[in-house]
This record gives sequence, structure tokens and C-alpha cells, in this order.
Amino acid sequence: MTDVVKGISRRVIVVKSPDPRLFEQAIFIVKEEAFGKDGVTADQIIEEARRVAAGYVRRNSGLGRYFRKIPGVLYVLGGALLASICWILSTIG
Repeated sequence: MTDVVKGISRRVIVVKSPDPRLFEQAIFIVKEEAFGKDGVTADQIIEEARRVAAGYVRRNSGLGRYFRKIPGVLYVLGGALLASICWILSTIG
């Protein structure tokens, strides 16, 4: 079921996708108090929306998608293995 908001004016930002393979546009509904709060400008809010959209694409496409599936312990073990190899090579040479 789709929620419908009637009679309320909303400020939205529509950002074109940095990678159209995933989505065409991202639509952000901005809180009314976001504009002008703590000196935040409209340009800063738009830039943040672009950054969020680009981050989503980065995390969900290409290698980022595969790296997220690797458990953290494997990163630790890989780092320990690399450090061991470097240590062995430094003692040999």
C-alpha cells in the first residue's frame, strides 16, 4: 500500500544518479528546519544529497558490493598475513 501525503507542502531535492544502472534519480524530502539551521545553505544541502547518492552507488555496485560481504575477521587475518610476509622478507634481505 502506498502512503499519500495530501495538503502538505514539502521541499524535495531530486538528484540525478551518478550511475544510471542502479537508479535514474534519488528524491530527498528535506525537513523544513534544515534550511537556514546553523547557517546551512541550500547549496550545502544539495551537495550532501549528491554525496549520499554517490555513496549509495559506490557501496552497491562494483567491488564495493563484494567487499561488504567479506567478514571483518578475514580483513584482520589478511593484514596479519601481509605483515608476516613483510617481516619474513625484511629478515631475509
